[in-house]
This record gives sequence, C-alpha cells and structure tokens, in this order.
Amino acid sequence: MNRKQLVIIAGLGSAGMLLGAFAFQHLGGLAPCKMCIWQRYPHVIAAIIAFIAVTIPLRILTLFGFLAAATTSYVGFYHAGVEKGWFEGPDTCTSGPIANLTPQQLMDQIMAAPLIRCDEIAWSLMGVSMAGWNGIISLLLALVWLMAYKRS
Repeated sequence: MNRKQLVIIAGLGSAGMLLGAFAFQHLGGLAPCKMCIWQRYPHVIAAIIAFIAVTIPLRILTLFGFLAAATTSYVGFYHAGVEKGWFEGPDTCTSGPIANLTPQQLMDQIMAAPLIRCDEIAWSLMGVSMAGWNGIISLLLALVWLMAYKRS
C-alpha cells in the first residue's frame, strides 16, 4: 500500500472509532465518563490530519497522525488500568477510600461524585472494556500512521 492509502485507512479508523463511541452513547445508552471523552479528542485530531494529509502530502502530517493515535491508545490503556484497579484515576471521576470519612464527609463525597465513574466498566467484549479496545485498536492505527510516515 502507498502512503495515501495508509493515511485513508488510519483516518477512517479514527472516524470509525468516533462513530462507534457515539453509537454506544446515543443508541446504546452508555454515557461516557471523563476519561472516555479524553480518548475522543485525539481521534478527532487524527481524522482531521488524515483529511489534510490526503490533500497535502506533507510527511510531518503522518507523524502528527501517529502521535494522535498513540496518545489515544495510551489514554485507553491507562483508562482500562483504572477500570481494573491497576492505576488510580483522576479524583474527579473515581471513588476514593471511605474508611476514615465521617458521615458528613461521606455524604459530601457522594454528592460531589460524577454520574459516570471512570473506574467502572460499563461494557466489555471478551473480557476487554471499551477503553481497552480503544487502546488496542488505536495502537494498530498508530502503526498504520507509522507505516505511512515511512512511505512518505
């Protein structure tokens, strides 16, 4: 495959990931958490870069596409780790320890908690959460961008 074909595949891959996320949200009723939203931004950037890179064949654009895909892959794997309890997530979307809290502090924490938590798996396939799948697929898209970069 040539550079242009690889860029199209990578761009359509990111666009497809976004469409899938919106379908799960609007058709499947799965509201995204803060970290889920974070994973969308690099896909938007990668899709825009792909559109530009198809029309303007600058080699640097494929490197930026790679960085966008690698970024969302990293956030996806990090989010999957938060869901599994391997890493601590942001205080704004995960639950903290409650053992030493007073009843008032506990009530304050409950009232301040977001509706959608980052440390709970809303959907999974073959034991891999949506965030994990984003990490895996985005890593593959990053490799496609890297191949396009090498063929520029």
